Amino acid sequence: MGEYDGGVGGDGVELTRVRQLWHLLEPLHAVLYYAPEVFAQAAALGHDTEERWPTYFPYRAAPLGPVGAERVTSAFYSFSPSMVAEHVDSAWSVASPEAMLEARLRGIDGAYRAIFGDRTDGAELAEAAALARRAAEAANTAGRPLAAANAALGWPKAPHLQLWHAATILREHRGDGHIAALLVAGLDPVESLVSFAAIGAASVERFESRGWSAAQWAAARDRLSARGLLDADGTATEEGRELRRRVERDTDRLAAAPWQSLGQEGVDRLADLLGDFWVAVLSSGLLPSETTLGIGKV
Repeated sequence: MGEYDGGVGGDGVELTRVRQLWHLLEPLHAVLYYAPEVFAQAAALGHDTEERWPTYFPYRAAPLGPVGAERVTSAFYSFSPSMVAEHVDSAWSVASPEAMLEARLRGIDGAYRAIFGDRTDGAELAEAAALARRAAEAANTAGRPLAAANAALGWPKAPHLQLWHAATILREHRGDGHIAALLVAGLDPVESLVSFAAIGAASVERFESRGWSAAQWAAARDRLSARGLLDADGTATEEGRELRRRVERDTDRLAAAPWQSLGQEGVDRLADLLGDFWVAVLSSGLLPSETTLGIGKV
């Protein structure tokens, strides 16, 4: 798995299993930002859907309520403040957070039905949803603003929407923990991207989609180089690679606790159940082949 070298989390949880479950659940959440059914719901509310960012920010931030760009920038961490402001400052005048929350569930309902077909209402998806919900409800959201905001929402009644909601809570729980790991490592928002690109997690061009200017990117490279984390060509030194390995290990450790509620048998069963749905989402062609999350690279 490249840079990542695994380990064991609290209560003996294998961190490779924690990471596998993230890999399996992340695409089930991420279709929110790419599926035409979800774009259609946003367009009906008046949002621009020519590109994904005008809907990405209000869809993801809606659980926080009608907050401004500063709070969204803080919670999302790696996006440039100017990019967040561009899309958040006017978002709630187009549609309220409550309207966006309703729209995203309608959109996911349509997207899942298009991707999974008859399996959407099947027993295997319902079983996976029940297991994922148990893990999500066991997640401690203290110090995790996005996980807490999503966990405070009511659970949808339909099992396939429960699966999506559980995947969302768990991925935001992990993401909040990842920010904590970056802070411990002393990586500010743009440095977190530059250092990740430096180990080959994704191309620099992909990370540039987060809105940082060339000057800001270059300044971050200079700061990391001064710390001995980057070589002159912008690739990571061994010290830089070890720092990123530590960030990934810490992220997995911080994400491990919710899975204790399932026990080893439940974790294994959920991983088995999710496989076909994971394949179906990836086979849909909706998701990009390269993301800033580094899945499959680290």
